[in-house]
Amino acid sequence: MHAHGREAAGGLVYERHRPEETQLYRLVERHYPAFVEHLAEQGKALPAYVEKEFEAYLKCGRLEHGFLRARCESCHCERLVAFSCKRRGFCPSCGARRMAETAALLADEVLPALPLRQWVISFPFALRFLFASCPEALARALEVIYRLLATHLAHKAGFARKEAATGAVTLVQRFGSALNLNIHLHLLCLDGVYVQRPDGGLRFRRVKAPDREELECLVRRIAERVGGALERMGLLARDADAAWLDLPPAEDADAMTQLIGSSVTYRIALGPQAGRKALMLRTITPLAGEDLTNERVAKAYGFSLHAGVGCEAHQRALRERLCRYIARPAVAEQRLTVSVQGKVVYLLKTPYRDGTTHMVFEPLDFIARLAALVPRPRVNLTHYHGVLAPNHRWRAEVTPAGRGRGSRGTAQPERSAIERHAAMTWAQRLKRVFDIDVKSCVRCGGAVRVIASIEEPALIERILAHVRERGAKVEPARGPLSTGPPVMACALSCLCVTKSFYPPRADSPTRTPAGHWPGWFASPHPIAASPPCHGVI
Repeated sequence: MHAHGREAAGGLVYERHRPEETQLYRLVERHYPAFVEHLAEQGKALPAYVEKEFEAYLKCGRLEHGFLRARCESCHCERLVAFSCKRRGFCPSCGARRMAETAALLADEVLPALPLRQWVISFPFALRFLFASCPEALARALEVIYRLLATHLAHKAGFARKEAATGAVTLVQRFGSALNLNIHLHLLCLDGVYVQRPDGGLRFRRVKAPDREELECLVRRIAERVGGALERMGLLARDADAAWLDLPPAEDADAMTQLIGSSVTYRIALGPQAGRKALMLRTITPLAGEDLTNERVAKAYGFSLHAGVGCEAHQRALRERLCRYIARPAVAEQRLTVSVQGKVVYLLKTPYRDGTTHMVFEPLDFIARLAALVPRPRVNLTHYHGVLAPNHRWRAEVTPAGRGRGSRGTAQPERSAIERHAAMTWAQRLKRVFDIDVKSCVRCGGAVRVIASIEEPALIERILAHVRERGAKVEPARGPLSTGPPVMACALSCLCVTKSFYPPRADSPTRTPAGHWPGWFASPHPIAASPPCHGVI
């Protein structure tokens, strides 16, 4: 859900997002076929789910692949709204849509108005490779980590593990600041525990923020327990001196093993420089010595534990902003550029301590980095624990939505299956995140509703050809940006949405046997017979 807005008298007005004009789209469109061909020459191929990710991204937000037709009920001004790919890998538009939806869900329905703390756990390179190749191992490691964290909070509050319960939401992030594959965990955990009063009610007991000594002890226990769990699963072997992964050999035709390994270790995956470290640009002075500014960070055996970010019970805006941060998409388009030599330059979110501020990739190696970020299908990246888990007996009492086992003493209205699983609409996302109201007409302020879904290629081409012809006649030549009020012209406007956002309406037009919408194409001119329309925007 990428949104662009401009100022108008009534606030921000939506403007079309053109994915085909972004650097990311151009790079994928130009170099992805060459990347596939290069792998084929080596006798390797991408898995089907990765190929579908790239193919769907190239169709995301493009009117040529289908759209919704939205019309103002007052002035009949129309807008064409393109479909989105709904993928979880590297699409910035769909990643932003999912970020807004996840943050709204957590802030409104899951997380109670209590103090929260973010716990961030990162892993050694070997385990990052293992978790990318074997999601079951990551699920097992997460169980161990949450159990240790919940036990630590219960003991710190003065209770036994079975006498108190906490809750957390974990989001698995697969990317690092350098577009490397860095599987790590963000746990939003209640900063305390619930205990049951004699009368059966619940009481929340807050605990103090952890200090460095506590974190060092906790991260050592996490490393030991996770290692033991993986060893019992037969995925890790060790002796008195070292530990190593015990995995079956990969198939020769599988390209993902090489791509994942190179991305995890910051190395070049393809070409004559394959195996070497990726090029880094250092543009600032390196920092000397160890960083002692943050007392709530601890490291041991390649594991890292950070617990320096939290929010209070009354800081609702901060709580939702924190949810957006941990659910953010992998690629930030504004940090992506292409040099005059044709190399891909990616700005780091935060400079490294050695002064590194940018990563530089060859185009094919950049595509390899994107491929490594694509998660396997049907692998959950969001997990709920403790009292926030769906089947916990206290969930209905502690969550804002009040849903789950048990009740608060008042009957909750029964919702249909569609209501329980419905996501936020595209209009609600834009309004909540960017304060852009797309349900109101930009011309007259009237209500806008969807009247048709256009998916047939021939019909798509006829409509777009007519709009381009009409826009070329009406829209003036581009000149310097004006500082006056915007002038409305007959031009396309595109917004990435998913088809499922709009269930069929009883009053929607139905298809004829010829595949056309009734009343549209009764005359030779494509839209001459449609209802009065002052323009398509």
